[in-house]
Amino acid sequence: MLTLGPLAFASPWLLLGLAALPAIWWLLRVSPPLPKRVRFPAIRLLVGLVREEETPAHTPLWLLLLRLAIAALVIFALAEPVWNPAPRIAGTGPLLIVTDNGWAAASHWNERRAAMDGLIAEAGRANRPVLVVGTAPDTNAPELNFETADDARARARALEPQPIEPDRTALAERLEGAETLERESVQTVWISDGLDYGAAAQFARRLSAIAGSAGLTLIEPAPGNRALALLPPGEESGVLAATVIRAEAGGPQTGSVRATQEDGAVLSETPFMFEDGAKSATAAFELPLELRNKVARLDIAGEQSAGAVVLADERWRRRSVAIVSGASAEEAQPLLSDAYYLRRAIGPYAELRETPPSRDAQGEIETLLASPLSVLILADIGNLTDADYARVEDWVSQGGLLIRFAGPRMAEKSDDLVPVPLRSGGRALGGTLSWSTPQHLAPFEEESPFFGLDVPDDVTVSRQVLAEPVPDLSSRTWARLSDGTPLVTAARRGEGLVVLFHVPANRDWSNLPISGLFVEMLRRTVALSQAVGGLPEEGAASARSDLLSPLATLNGFGRLGTPPATATAISVEQFESAERSPRHPPGLYGTAGNPRALNLATADLELTPIGVLNGVTERRAFEGRAEQRLATPAFVIALILLVLDTVAALWVTGLFETERIRRVRFAARFTPVLLAALLVLPPGDALAQEAGNDDFALKASLDTRLAYVITGNAEIDATSEAGLSGLSRILAMRTAFEPAEPMGVDLATDELAFFPVLYWPMSPGQEDLAPETLGKINAYMKNGGTILFDTRDQDQAVGGMVTPGTATLRRLLGRLDLPPLEPVPQGHVLTKSFYLMHDFPGRWAGGELWVEASSPDGGNLSNDGVSTVIVGSNDYAAAWARDREGRALYAVVPGGERQREMAERFGVNLVMYALTGNYKADQVHVPALLERLGQ
Repeated sequence: MLTLGPLAFASPWLLLGLAALPAIWWLLRVSPPLPKRVRFPAIRLLVGLVREEETPAHTPLWLLLLRLAIAALVIFALAEPVWNPAPRIAGTGPLLIVTDNGWAAASHWNERRAAMDGLIAEAGRANRPVLVVGTAPDTNAPELNFETADDARARARALEPQPIEPDRTALAERLEGAETLERESVQTVWISDGLDYGAAAQFARRLSAIAGSAGLTLIEPAPGNRALALLPPGEESGVLAATVIRAEAGGPQTGSVRATQEDGAVLSETPFMFEDGAKSATAAFELPLELRNKVARLDIAGEQSAGAVVLADERWRRRSVAIVSGASAEEAQPLLSDAYYLRRAIGPYAELRETPPSRDAQGEIETLLASPLSVLILADIGNLTDADYARVEDWVSQGGLLIRFAGPRMAEKSDDLVPVPLRSGGRALGGTLSWSTPQHLAPFEEESPFFGLDVPDDVTVSRQVLAEPVPDLSSRTWARLSDGTPLVTAARRGEGLVVLFHVPANRDWSNLPISGLFVEMLRRTVALSQAVGGLPEEGAASARSDLLSPLATLNGFGRLGTPPATATAISVEQFESAERSPRHPPGLYGTAGNPRALNLATADLELTPIGVLNGVTERRAFEGRAEQRLATPAFVIALILLVLDTVAALWVTGLFETERIRRVRFAARFTPVLLAALLVLPPGDALAQEAGNDDFALKASLDTRLAYVITGNAEIDATSEAGLSGLSRILAMRTAFEPAEPMGVDLATDELAFFPVLYWPMSPGQEDLAPETLGKINAYMKNGGTILFDTRDQDQAVGGMVTPGTATLRRLLGRLDLPPLEPVPQGHVLTKSFYLMHDFPGRWAGGELWVEASSPDGGNLSNDGVSTVIVGSNDYAAAWARDREGRALYAVVPGGERQREMAERFGVNLVMYALTGNYKADQVHVPALLERLGQ
């Protein structure tokens, strides 16, 4: 390769062709152009004789220069010019490229991709085999085989940063065990993200052992260009403070952190600055409570990585809490009052709403409820006035959280705005005339929101308000004393929640208010103020879910989107400590109404740069932009100039010149024809659309194919195509039906009548259907087509809740003329159209499969007994999906490969059912079938 500054030539010997340019000059110079032909009719002797133009003896200079430029461009292009060539890598033989593709690599991913492209291009010019691997964990890791440069370039292009840390140790073990790397030396290039993760030195030594004498090259970001990370914000005081960290303690560095709401609108942007030698900086947001509670995401501006994003959920939002006390000692002894203990316990994590104190609380509640309020705490108020009772009851029914504390007034008499009926009078424990001693707290039950909190041995209760023994008292109890009597009860009231502590919020009846347990119990109770809409009908104690399913996850660039196929649910107990992995990527988990945020960065995260490494032959930073090949542009320019040369040659020889009268006649005849053609011809887009429709119709009608609905979600559409392609291969192997490759259809523009079966996966992003599209779908089903609607959300079905896929199905098809549906009955043709089946699993199992209900008299359906609508939720395409080598693309749970086989059998039954109708249900064929079987 010949390098001239930023320009290089892969085949520099072809530049010797430039030496032929003088010879070309001479040949063109001595070869005159063809003479002009001038017509000389005898009857018009004077025409043309007045011109004094003469045919030149030599080619004009401008035409000569044009042709020399064409020759020079062709020689230039054949020499394979390269602009900004990649740094050369010395060596021969195979090349191993190891790339960090964890979250930290996303911030400068284009530089890493440019480095990979340059290395692969250099290896391609030397015909060296290349292997490209990433260090991030992958559930479907590709085989470690060397490829050609073109295949390696495609694999490198498909490599994307993942929202997790790289696992270099696991990759090193795979490389050491690969048969293709057992040769003596394999030149290795490690494109690092610059961070250590605790095992960089060991990883370098193992790569160096693989490289052997060929050497190990390390390419890493320059100091100051390593990724930044954003830690979850703290909850101290009323300021939302986010901490930004970096790997090296360098010089001053500035940036900003943005706070955005769910729709992406920026609520605030706050600057931060790293001091000289500091590794952390703080960005503090001073937002009003209403705006702070709208924050759904914090991210570092200009830093595109999952580590630079913090997702917010209900736990990060401050509640507005108001405290109203009925104790007469409120003004006389404020440090001993209920309100004092409550303010000290709630103040650090909630916004306290203050009003002028009132002895009887009249007017105070009205003032507090006049503005938005999350939690209202009533301390020792037994009976509310009629007006306040109506206000509080209406507020709770609309979603408010009411927390009440018992006391002498409530022990005497209470209204019915409590979770359980109360006995009049309190139970005294430990007095001189008492029959028992003060009680300790019992451990919290698993269904309680307080489950997991440690109960101190020194917390005791000497008096409490007792609950009447009603049948559902146990389900409404959150905390008990050691003898089983309720200490904290709760019940739903409308859309809201009422919680009662059966002791006061001061030390009169218990020492609970001066314990740390009291603070944590209030914290968890107040946290329910934004999520009470999802509680069960009776009591919130059973509202906890054992598993939190992924709703939306971050990719490596920090963008929130559809969870990958490998993402699985996380148990509530392990959510905070869950390892971020392909199975549990950062994102939102749980229910749509109350999601939980799993962020990549934790409070104890530290970034450490890669230090001194042994075994590295060369260590350098990234090199600018990627190389650009100039051969194609040079050929294109040469072709354009060649066309111009042809036109110029015709012009010089006079072939463009005619008599004036001929030009006038030609224009007079041709212009009307041209105008008429322009008026008659349809627009270009109409022609293109008609041509596209014709191509689609020919492709769909010449071969029988399965089809899927294009949803607009690239990942879902790719899964649908792979699934139907895999099912088509299964059908070809096991049945007489040999379908062609499946096609995607656009419901709005494509004809549906060509396809016997249409697979339609539900995606929340699908737009509502136009009336014309709905009419087309109705016509397709009434004319014999079968549609399999797959909500793909059986893994998210919990307790009868409406899942996202079901909600999308209802939204899209609410205006369709659909027949009544029923679960697949026993003996249905779908259970025996090819295989005998009892259930119909897909990637998930347990979902119900619905078909068109039979008529009341038990007769067959129209359309030869074939249901036009089949609805399932088991994500069938993912279970059918395989790559070109026949390897499954997605794991099926919980049944494994046996479940995948049953899913494929269901696919065969489905297609046979759609093609053959009720053949297997027609009893007229039974004798013939038995005779064939020899019975």
